[in-house]
Amino acid sequence: MTHPLDPLDPAHPADPASPASPASPTDPISPTGPIEKGPVETRGDTYVRHYRLSFPQPVDKVWAAVATSEGLRAWLAVAEPFEPRLGGAVGLQGEGRITAWDVERVAEYTVEGRGRVRFHLEPAHPTGTTVRFTHESHDATDPGWHARFERLVRAVADQGR
Repeated sequence: MTHPLDPLDPAHPADPASPASPASPTDPISPTGPIEKGPVETRGDTYVRHYRLSFPQPVDKVWAAVATSEGLRAWLAVAEPFEPRLGGAVGLQGEGRITAWDVERVAEYTVEGRGRVRFHLEPAHPTGTTVRFTHESHDATDPGWHARFERLVRAVADQGR
């Protein structure tokens, strides 16, 4: 099932809370609760968006939400196929590959025509998780990551209920 605000679907509008133009690469990440938006960098014709997410749950719970087919389906989009290994196929509204994979640490997906998304997980004191998220694409418009991350926060909190 694809979510109605699928960030990989260009037919849906961007997050209205996001600026239409990229921020300066020197702008600090501004705290907004568990979801902190960082700067948007430009590298040639590529826009690089940064977010930092804070979870009270341990790394294994957050990993399950960002690095499994079932987890991604719960908050982002259907991930079929999904081959959990470096170079494995991943379908996220297009053909893609897993371009970085370090179990419970890094999951990176590069999808043709959509760009590259990277989740870097770090344990946070005492039992939580910090996720450093990066999205590289040629699209100047933010696809609404903040709204998707709100769904991610809820999905992780709902695990095991």
